[in-house]
Amino acid sequence: MAAAAGPVAAAAVAAAGAEPAGPGEEAGAGPQCPGPARLARLPLARVKALVKADPDVTLASQEAVFVLARATELFVETIAKDAYVYAQQGKRKTLQRKDLDNAIEAIDEFAFLEGEFLLGFSWFQYFQ
Repeated sequence: MAAAAGPVAAAAVAAAGAEPAGPGEEAGAGPQCPGPARLARLPLARVKALVKADPDVTLASQEAVFVLARATELFVETIAKDAYVYAQQGKRKTLQRKDLDNAIEAIDEFAFLEGEFLLGFSWFQYFQ
């Protein structure tokens, strides 16, 4: 699951709205880059640890880890915005599970999330 530097990395940087890193610079350099200058908001070390937890993955480049982190951020942002519409319809500002369920049911792009797998799923049970 190694990504080649070039078009993929350039597309990820362009999607982030920033200039590409120079030869000696690291794109999305982690916690040492405060505020808006940081390209990825998810901790890249954690993303890399999750990628390496997959037994099918032997090697993951920094570019691949960055692209996965950025794609995850965009996915979470998209589903949260769509679910927020349902929260507003219920005159609430706080997202609830039912708002996410409604967004998943109503929007075709989230069809892969439908099904019994997510019914009754609790993150608290997962981490205990």
